[in-house]
Amino acid sequence: MEVTIELEQEIDGRWLAEVESMPGVLRYGRTRDEALSRVKALALRVIAERLEQGEIGGAVATIDFLVP
Repeated sequence: MEVTIELEQEIDGRWLAEVESMPGVLRYGRTRDEALSRVKALALRVIAERLEQGEIGGAVATIDFLVP
């Protein structure tokens, strides 16, 4: 499974990281790395929930986070 993360620095200096393919999966951080780690953690929680609910078919062998 590939998860693409979009990063953007706000005018006030904070970083916003978002997974556009997962509505609501976005996090702010004081640094790029902080925003990135926060959004990855949230994405993993969402994926786990979807697996438990049977919304994702089959087994997920790998999860690759792509940051263009």
